[in-house]
Amino acid sequence: MTRKRVAVLISGRGSNLAALIDAAKAEDYPADIALVLSNRPDALGLARARDAGIPTAVVDHRPFGDDREAFERALDAELNARRIELVCLAGFMRLFTPWFVGRWSGRLLNIHPALLPQFKGLHTHRRALESGVRRHGATVHFVVAETDAGPIILQDSVAILDGDTEETLAARVLEVEHRIYPQALRLVAEGRASFDSADAAKNAR
Repeated sequence: MTRKRVAVLISGRGSNLAALIDAAKAEDYPADIALVLSNRPDALGLARARDAGIPTAVVDHRPFGDDREAFERALDAELNARRIELVCLAGFMRLFTPWFVGRWSGRLLNIHPALLPQFKGLHTHRRALESGVRRHGATVHFVVAETDAGPIILQDSVAILDGDTEETLAARVLEVEHRIYPQALRLVAEGRASFDSADAAKNAR
């Protein structure tokens, strides 16, 4: 089995990174975490990666100012230099331009703490509680130019309980994230989930 070379992009502590690293330790897992890259030199997840023996890199966005595409070209060059095949976003706090999304179309995954298409964007747990929905969860999806609008690969949910706060709900959803992100990456790495030129997800589980 040839494992897919995966880069995980982070901006902070990288809790989903830890779940992906743990999953990739299994001999039958079809993806290898070959690089952890951050746009912040002080991201705590970089130390987590180094402790696991995974190569790290930093492409700091700040020297590029408002030139988002110039930052992304530097990012793209780093990924290509490491022969990366798939990219997983794990708390990477930068929005991509259509240029980067197009370069990595069908190979760029993100996890969102809501049951898309519900609650795109920020503050998902607060909005779920305010809306009165009874279930909330997380979604792994392919990234497209429109934020949180890409084809869904996998999602799972938890019940919203009486007395839930943003914090208690977020903690349960984070457990879902840690479970489904490695599963979704497996589906993509094995070719069982992909999205075609019509921007549609084909999922043959």
